[in-house]
Amino acid sequence: MDKLFELIKKHPDINITLKGVDLIETVDYCINKTRKELEQQITDANTETYPSKSQVSKILNVSETTLWRWDKSGYLKTIEVGGKRRYRMSDINKILEGGK
Repeated sequence: MDKLFELIKKHPDINITLKGVDLIETVDYCINKTRKELEQQITDANTETYPSKSQVSKILNVSETTLWRWDKSGYLKTIEVGGKRRYRMSDINKILEGGK
């Protein structure tokens, strides 16, 4: 199937005759390939990361003291991951998007 797409890319004005069954196979291939790409994008978007205090300080362009105050006030809470204090990237993104 990839060879067919390569041929089309090299010769965009080419005329191709397909049997009905081959057309269905081609459409199914395209749908499945697109589905896998979308599933990967969704998985990547839903994967939570936990940056350190210094990383968050750089991302939000605030001091580590500000992060400490935000944690105490509940604005941006830390969590413990592997015995270290970290932040949820999803919480940071909410701040960056103007929420929270």
